[in-house]
Amino acid sequence: MEFNLADLFEAIADAVPERTAVVHGERRLTYAELDRRANQAAHAMRTRGVAPGEHVGLYLKSCPGLLEALLGAYKIRAVPININDRYVAAEVDGVARDADVVGIVMDGSRPASAGDVAAPGRWVLTTGMEGDYEPELAAESDARDFGPRSGDDHYILYTGGTTGRPKGVVWRQEDIFFTAIGGGNPGGDPLSAPEQLVPATLGNPNQRIGVFIPPDDPGPGEFVALSLGPMGHASGQWLALGALLGAGTLVIYDAPSLDIPYLLDIVARERVGMLTLVGDATARPLLDALRAEPGRWDTSSVRLLGSGGSILSGEVKDGLLEAMPSVAVVLEAIGSSESPSQAVSVTAQGTRAPASLTFAPKAETIIVDDDLRPIPPGTGQVGRLATRGRSPIGYYNDPDASARTFVTVDGERYTLPGDMASIDADGTIHLHGRGSLCINTGGEKVYPEEVEAALKSYDAVFDALVVGAPDERWGERVVAVVQAVDGASPTLGELDAHCRATLAGYKVPRALYVVDQIQRTDAGKPDYAWATAQVT
Repeated sequence: MEFNLADLFEAIADAVPERTAVVHGERRLTYAELDRRANQAAHAMRTRGVAPGEHVGLYLKSCPGLLEALLGAYKIRAVPININDRYVAAEVDGVARDADVVGIVMDGSRPASAGDVAAPGRWVLTTGMEGDYEPELAAESDARDFGPRSGDDHYILYTGGTTGRPKGVVWRQEDIFFTAIGGGNPGGDPLSAPEQLVPATLGNPNQRIGVFIPPDDPGPGEFVALSLGPMGHASGQWLALGALLGAGTLVIYDAPSLDIPYLLDIVARERVGMLTLVGDATARPLLDALRAEPGRWDTSSVRLLGSGGSILSGEVKDGLLEAMPSVAVVLEAIGSSESPSQAVSVTAQGTRAPASLTFAPKAETIIVDDDLRPIPPGTGQVGRLATRGRSPIGYYNDPDASARTFVTVDGERYTLPGDMASIDADGTIHLHGRGSLCINTGGEKVYPEEVEAALKSYDAVFDALVVGAPDERWGERVVAVVQAVDGASPTLGELDAHCRATLAGYKVPRALYVVDQIQRTDAGKPDYAWATAQVT
């Protein structure tokens, strides 16, 4: 046995076969049932000619079928490729061509049809009432008759980032297990052998969140996790795999759009212990609902609130801890598909949240300048976050992008996904945003996320994006696209005065566009292309 995702899942499934693995609306699957269906999916792929190392696209919304196909591919040493479930046909075909997929498992209700994404040499297997997925699984054996696997087997995650075409980040499975999926013992010493996973997990059912719970707190019992991030994206997929490899229960959010009362009903019914949000875009509506109807929902099982992919404001963290007193900690992380966790912000119950965009770095994280020299703490210089240690092999079929992102610093290999930051003398990291989104106004650099954090700390602002607009004098000017709190009408003058209390004058927005709703990607990330279109 190696640190291979299929091997590790099978070990957990054998240890707790009757435990609930997945909940999706009214549907529930035990570990034994999920394993059997994944075996059938593996056989179905093999019947269609999928060989070890070949790529299979998964064009599916978050559902048990996605997990079955994902695990099924790993079982035969194939590589599942995530395809955004909101993509239209041309976008699906673009990822499929880039990734060299030999087939696609897709949901019949997705924007593209099977006919749209079929291509010479590429099969399509469709789920849903009229699809061929269920009949093909039913015709296949559920035996676990697969050959040995390796920790070197590939794990690929396609990421669109905030700009540019999607790129496939290629990892060894062993490395992604330790960097993004908890390494079998989150918050503690990593496992030294895969055989340690089952005893470590079953010995402490709360281990996935237990590191954050005070010693005198018995915890919520069996580990139950729910993420609002879709499983076609990094955070949602990692949470799903982490729950399954932790012998927990994964609750899949099944509503077509964000419905906070429905979400809280699920949390209460399933006794969710870990709830992962996508920044203020989901956290603010959650907090508003809890404040509007205190006592309506039983959230006493929740011990950990996590967030990633978008800013989680300090005042929102404080509000959530007050509204959900059972929560031991709010954990916010800086990360990406290339570098899952570069720095974290931990706000414990009974404390005040640090300022937005401030984090404690991991031991493997430094900040480097344009010449890849480490920037000393306390200088105030803005550089690029770089992370050493276990890292991706590179981008699939993109050596130029690989050379820019995965570099060698003082003899060590580092990952530089593009986050810009500075570091205080005490080691506190201040995130400034992605370098590709930096606004150059009169020679001064402005990072959108820093300005967005200031805007969203204003009472009348619900959400905000900041972009650059052409300016004859300054090259670019800073522009705010704002969604107001219901009933509020923030003015440029009000926001100017508010922002100047914490930002240099050149960073303060020079123009304001108030919109009915800020548009974000389906993963909750800022849609800067949309914001720029509103401005230009």
